[in-house]
Amino acid sequence: MTGQPSLTADCKDSSYWLDDVQLPPTLPGEPLKSVDVAIIGSGYTGMHAAIETARGGRSTMVLDAQDPGWGCSTRNGGQISTSIKPSFEKLAAKYGAERARTIRKEGETALDWIEEFVTGEELDCDFRRNGRYHAAHTPEHYNEIARNAEALRKLEGIEAHPVPRAEQRSELGSDAYFGGVVFPRHASLNPAKYHRGLLSLAIKAGAHVVGHCAVTAIKRESRDFVLATAKGEVRAHDVIVATNGYTTGLTPWLQRRVIPIGSYVIATEPLPRDLMAELFPTGRIASDTCKVVYYYRTSPDGTRVLFGGRVSATETDTTISGPKLFTDMCRIFPQLEPYKVTHSWMGRVAYTFDELAHTGVHDGVHYAMGYCGSGVSMAGYLGKRLGQKVLGLAEGKTAFDGLNNPTRPFYKGNPWFLPAAVAWYRRSDRKQRERAAASGQAR
Repeated sequence: MTGQPSLTADCKDSSYWLDDVQLPPTLPGEPLKSVDVAIIGSGYTGMHAAIETARGGRSTMVLDAQDPGWGCSTRNGGQISTSIKPSFEKLAAKYGAERARTIRKEGETALDWIEEFVTGEELDCDFRRNGRYHAAHTPEHYNEIARNAEALRKLEGIEAHPVPRAEQRSELGSDAYFGGVVFPRHASLNPAKYHRGLLSLAIKAGAHVVGHCAVTAIKRESRDFVLATAKGEVRAHDVIVATNGYTTGLTPWLQRRVIPIGSYVIATEPLPRDLMAELFPTGRIASDTCKVVYYYRTSPDGTRVLFGGRVSATETDTTISGPKLFTDMCRIFPQLEPYKVTHSWMGRVAYTFDELAHTGVHDGVHYAMGYCGSGVSMAGYLGKRLGQKVLGLAEGKTAFDGLNNPTRPFYKGNPWFLPAAVAWYRRSDRKQRERAAASGQAR
């Protein structure tokens, strides 16, 4: 990947996270002919479901069209939030206050759960409760998120405190924002190490994990399912679909309910320690209030900046997204202009029409997906709950059960509307920043 001044001559189009992860264990080349539980998709959701059902005594097989973890589970930013995007007020207007409270609480539960899981299983994945700085790109947005922080504390007991612009440098080495809010309980990890740990746990529990074995059809036969795969038929009593941003026409009903969106990330070359301390004085992860959000952090060893976001209205190549992300990063951190990018990659997340994750059963097939870009904890949490449901355990129940899973007329999984929406939001974000600068409030 060459020809761009912001990229190193040997810039990689693979995830930075994969540079620092052990080789995967040797996996079987062929699927089993018959199992109790067949899981389609080997990301966080699928692996946690597999761990649960295999430990519960069910013969379990995980099938993936690519290498296990090839998708966004090893390509995300490694940031962990409370995962629930709609506010309490929006959810209460739709579902009532009690249901809204239980849905919002699932985000906090998933955040606590992932720490307990990583600690209890002794996974080496650089998990840290380093907190998040959520930055406001206009003064109006700062006022809004500062008010929301107070409401979160009072209504939901979520720790959050505003940081005015005058104090911003104590949290982030940038003058591009107008203050922000700190969420001290948010966390981070190395997503590839985390996934590799899950894969090892699933195999140890007895799960049969097969890569490069695409499932091409699911057919119901009596009380079982027959899966057509690239390597022969498989019969299973229960089927779990855990494909999220890589959901295809294999499951048309699900494909109509998720919006695949490319999320692009770069990693800088190693930077001087004093510069890293200036940019991230508290070591927190960071995001902002733009509709087309940016998210960024230090690498676990504190030597690089990892910067992600959406850089164009349409999906693009990482040779194009890398320089664009670099430009956006340098707008926030001009100190980074002399440096270069060593990795530029992307992965696909899945949004939903109501901005909520969804889990349930359709035509006898279990599923969980639609994490809306905040799935590091929620994907695994709902995967575990799926496994518990298959085992018939009451603990599998979640606040998402029974929610209407919306789609739109004529939508079949191709987000034709996305380029126009992204372009409009990007223009809106830019104009808001420009108005703030023109008002004399920007430095």
